[in-house]
Amino acid sequence: MENDRSKRAEKFFAGKGFYIVLALCIAVIGISAVSIALNSDGGEAPKLDPGITLENPTEKVTETPVVSTRPEEKADIEDGEGTVVKTWKSNETYEQPAAWVWPVRGEIEREYAVETLAYDVTMKDWRTHDGIDILADKGTVVRAASGGKVESIEQDDLYGTTVTIDHGDGLKSTYSNLADKPTVKVGDSVNAGDVIGSVGTTALCEVGQGSHVHVAMSKDGKSVDPTKYLPS
Repeated sequence: MENDRSKRAEKFFAGKGFYIVLALCIAVIGISAVSIALNSDGGEAPKLDPGITLENPTEKVTETPVVSTRPEEKADIEDGEGTVVKTWKSNETYEQPAAWVWPVRGEIEREYAVETLAYDVTMKDWRTHDGIDILADKGTVVRAASGGKVESIEQDDLYGTTVTIDHGDGLKSTYSNLADKPTVKVGDSVNAGDVIGSVGTTALCEVGQGSHVHVAMSKDGKSVDPTKYLPS
């Protein structure tokens, strides 16, 4: 009996049985492949992002970074008379007002001279000169050379209408040959560049010169050259 069964099995595998076994093997392999594929994401093999390489696994930047900026700040800048002269912006620099300014803009007709004598065309003699005479048309506004307090306003017999400003620390400035009525009064606080009066013809001792303002300065009661303080 056993010999008959062996002979039948040999005939089976020698004939169509071989192909049946082969088909079963192929089916098992296919089922295994499908199972592996279904266990992966989306049923598909993973793909590399074009922006990623194995050598340099850095994520590709796809959006442009947004740079935030501070909102622009603005402020009006006014002159000494309250007129807006410009608008300051946050991206601009603003130069602070100077500590000293020229009372008027003009040529110095007569220079400071206290150690030497100079000829005086009005008095027709040789004498010292304790200030500087700056040429300017009659009526030209005269400004405070620096900040301080108006110490006095006088009608001097020789130098006419005279305004003296105390700048502190022993330093004072005096403006003569002004028009009869200054624009400030005793005790007023002024800043550099504030209008204190205008050029007049009140200085009898200097009427022979051109129209000008006489500017003198003192430090601790001693005469000093105004050009040492005024901007060069």
